[in-house]
Parts: sequence; C-alpha cells; structure tokens
Amino acid sequence: MTISPYLAFAKKSFLQKSAYRLDHWMGILNTIIRLVIYVEIYKALYGGREAVDGITLSMVTTNFILSLGLESFFVVNDFYLANRLYNGSIATEMLLPVTFHGRMLADNLGVALFKLIFHFVPATIVAVIFVGIEKPASAGAFGLFLLSTLLGYGVLWSISFMFQMFSFWLINVWAIMTIKNVFINVLSGSMIPLWFMPEIMKKVIGFTPFESIYFTPVQLYLGKLGSGEIAAGFIKQAVWIVVLLICGMLLWNKGKKKLVVQGG
Repeated sequence: MTISPYLAFAKKSFLQKSAYRLDHWMGILNTIIRLVIYVEIYKALYGGREAVDGITLSMVTTNFILSLGLESFFVVNDFYLANRLYNGSIATEMLLPVTFHGRMLADNLGVALFKLIFHFVPATIVAVIFVGIEKPASAGAFGLFLLSTLLGYGVLWSISFMFQMFSFWLINVWAIMTIKNVFINVLSGSMIPLWFMPEIMKKVIGFTPFESIYFTPVQLYLGKLGSGEIAAGFIKQAVWIVVLLICGMLLWNKGKKKLVVQGG
C-alpha cells in the first residue's frame, strides 16, 4: 500500500481549509482572546506573588500558552465517521483503495498542518511579544518537546478514533464526544495545570491517557522531568496510542459488520 493517496487526501483538506480566509482570521482572533483572558485570570489568582507552592506564574502562563497553541492545531474531526454514516457516503469510502482510518487521519493531518502554520505560529508570536513565555530548558529539551508533541497528537487522535466507533451503535454521538472533550480539557492540564491537582487526583490521572496529550510535552519543554521520567513519559504515550488504536479497530471491525446503508 503506497502512501501517496493519503498525501493527496491531506493536501486536499489543507487546500480546502485555506479557501476560507475569514475562518482563518477568526481562528487566530479566538486563540489570542482566550490567551489574554486566561493569562489575566492567572495573574489575578497569583495576586502579585511570584510563586505558589513552588509553581511560578511564568511556569503557569508558559503551560497555558503552549497548551493553547498546541490545541489550535491538534485537530481531530470527532464526527468524521458519524457524518458519513448519516449521509451514506461511508459505503463509497469503504470501496476506495485506502483504509478508512488512514483516510480519516490524512484528512485531519491536512487541517492540522494548516492550523500549525496559520494559527499556532501567529498566536505564539503574539504570546511571546505581549505576554512572554519561558525559553525551553535546553536545545535537547526542545527536541524532546517536539517529539512528545507528535505523540501527544497521536494519543488525542486515537482517543477520538475509538470514540467515533460508537457511531455504529448511537444515533447521535454529540453527547459522548462532549463528555470526552470535557475530560480532555480538565484532565490534560491545558486549562488547569496538573501541578495544582491534589496528589490523589494526580495519581488517578496518571493512569489515564489525558496528561500525555499536553502536559507531558510542556513538562519536557520546561525541563521538569528527570531522565527516568522522560523515558516513562514517552513509553506511556506510545503504549496509549497502541492500546487506543487496538480498541478502536476492534470496535470498527465489529461495527462495520452491522452496517446497513439504504438509498442511493
């Protein structure tokens, strides 16, 4: 199986996204507004103090800026399968000489690349100029951050892929996707840094894939992990991707057996 068809799908989704210029500018504006609001909230909570329980305001704002930036291009279409089941186009897509999940990933990556270039980069530049973020702990730490970011996207996409498979059994997956996204927003450390979570909560979150999405890359950027913790973090990200994909594929194989498409 060649990779060229998937590159073509990714290119198509990239070009489709670039056609909507107003949506592009609104996306940047949305990211900047959220950035300013949350940074000001954190400043107010710190009340002029430099640190709380050893966690500096600079660390918190850096965590949020990086998490928000990553979120701006960590694109997953939670309703990719559901929409195609609803309109019946799933039947046509299953006849294509590519895997359905590969087609789904390629589509998401095309949009993610667009948002990386036109959302993440401008928003990060604004953050650096007007807010300021800590520099990476070292060049090596920045390299580990980039690698962990790719794995973090893999974890996020794998979660979405697994949850989308419930579309075969549910009429509307909006509710389950909303619940999933709430868990990700709260437990991934993007909104509330996991440093502030109670110890028992940190341990519970440690058994989930959520912290692997945003918090692990941010900690690597800041140089807050030892060598053993770095290895454990990468292993955890890779294991969760494999586990989630296996669960998703099991549901896919089971769900497509009961698939019935009517009309034409």
